Amino acid sequence: MKGWQIACLMWFLCGWFLIGCTPNEVLRLPGDWRARSELEGPARRGAVAFVIGHKAYITTGLNLTDEALADLWIYDDAANTWTQGLNFPGKARSEAVGFAIGNKGYVGTGLDAKDSLLRDFYEYNPLTNQWRQIANFGGSARQSAVGFVIDSLGYVATGSDGLEQRDLWAYNPASDSWQRKADFSGNARTGAASFVVNSQAYLGTGSTNGVNQTDFWMYDPAKDSWFERHSFERTSIARSNGVGFAINNIGYFVTGACAQRSGDYDFWAYDPVGDSWNLKASFEGISRTKAVGFAIGSTGYVATGINGKKSFDDLWVFMPD
Repeated sequence: MKGWQIACLMWFLCGWFLIGCTPNEVLRLPGDWRARSELEGPARRGAVAFVIGHKAYITTGLNLTDEALADLWIYDDAANTWTQGLNFPGKARSEAVGFAIGNKGYVGTGLDAKDSLLRDFYEYNPLTNQWRQIANFGGSARQSAVGFVIDSLGYVATGSDGLEQRDLWAYNPASDSWQRKADFSGNARTGAASFVVNSQAYLGTGSTNGVNQTDFWMYDPAKDSWFERHSFERTSIARSNGVGFAINNIGYFVTGACAQRSGDYDFWAYDPVGDSWNLKASFEGISRTKAVGFAIGSTGYVATGINGKKSFDDLWVFMPD
């Protein structure tokens, strides 16, 4: 077998399926991962994150002993440092959603320490380091939903209220109100991931009746409609509880739980213009699920999460170039 044929075969076996391979074992794939300063709070899983300016905010989640958390930690990417903010004022919880609209952060829904589902929502002002309660989520109390922002509205979709859901709700901070939008067109699910590119949201992965999903959808708020895009099925192993973020008009999916392992290294980039997926440099931290992912400027981040009985407080940065 010729050299180029061997290289192609190894890429197919390792880069495509990533079963029994270590990160970047065969090919040097585009992009670079580097470890940054660890979260100074407790290691956790099922937390939420939002970004305002050049700072990321991480709050809630479960610690190593399954205690629900309400502490708030602020990461400054320029200084690579963490500071503690005012604790989240609602019940300590996990599996909530978080997003930022303008210069305010928003956190709500989730599961409290007594396994009660929640629908309360709160707004955080970084200028005053203060929280205030806002209108309750418009849908049912739930966990493991996704949250994203398009222009000046925040959105919450899917999740579980005891049954898997596919509804979509939009929050308007100007009127402090929720409005129901077009239901997600894929199967109802929990543990999905999403990102936003050019004022359109993309949602995929997650679990339906215990089966991980590979379909992939785009939501256009101008038409209040969902459109199916190129499936994740032929690209990677189906998974749930991964993370998504967008950098420079490209979306990314990484980590999550699949049938083979409790978290994957493989890292995929989606180009909305070509409706295509491309493999990028494998995640270099320990594989994990229930992490948080976010982007600051032209870099992406993955932090916290769990693998088996081990929770994490690490932070990894991805640089596309």
